Amino acid sequence: MTNLFSMFDPSTGIFSLNWISTLIFLMIIPLNFWLFPNKINFMFMKITNTLVKEMNMLMPYKGTSLVMISLFMFILINNVMGLLPYLFTSSSHLVYSLAMSLPIWISLMMYGWINKYNTMFSHTLPMGTPPILMPFMVMIETISNLIRPGSLSVRLTANMIAGHLLMSLLGNNSSSMVLIISLMLIYLVLMVFELAVAIIQSYVFLTLSTLYSSEI
Repeated sequence: MTNLFSMFDPSTGIFSLNWISTLIFLMIIPLNFWLFPNKINFMFMKITNTLVKEMNMLMPYKGTSLVMISLFMFILINNVMGLLPYLFTSSSHLVYSLAMSLPIWISLMMYGWINKYNTMFSHTLPMGTPPILMPFMVMIETISNLIRPGSLSVRLTANMIAGHLLMSLLGNNSSSMVLIISLMLIYLVLMVFELAVAIIQSYVFLTLSTLYSSEI
C-alpha cells in the first residue's frame, strides 16, 4: 500500500510485529519493581476510584466494575501509546475495537435474554408509546440494540484515525523550511487535541458499555 492509509496497515515489513505494541505498556510500567506506590500508580488509583464511584451509580451488578476498569485502562494506554512516533496505533483498527465491544454486547444479551427476558422485552417498547406506533418502536429499538457493538467500535476507530490522518496530510505537504516551522505550532495543538481525544474516547467506551449493561 502506497496511499495515505498505508500508515494504518498492520502488515508492513517482513516480520510484522505491529500488534505487539498493544501490550508494550506491560514492559514500560512494571509496578512490581517499586517498593512504594509511584506517581503513575497513584494517578491510576485516583482515576480508578473516581470511575468506580461513577459506575456504582449506574450499574446494578457488582463485580463488573473490574472488567470495565480494566477495559478502560487498556484502551487508554493503547490510545496514548499510539501518539508516540514510529509506534503502531492499534486503536485505529476495527479489529481492535470490535474485538472488545462484540464480546461485551454478546455476553450482556445472553445474560439478559436467558435470565431477565421480561425486562429485555420491556426495553423494546418505551412507556407512553401510542398503540399505532408500537410495531415501529419495537423494530427501531431492536435495530438500535443490534448496532450497538458496531457503533462502539466505529466511534473509537474513527476518532482515533482522524487526527493521525490530519497530521499525516500536514507532514506530507510540508516542503519549505518556513512552512515546516509554521506547522510546528499546529502540530503541538494537534498533539494536545489527540491526547484529549485518546482520554475522552476511552471514557466514552467505558460509559456507554456501563449504560448498556445497566439496561438489563
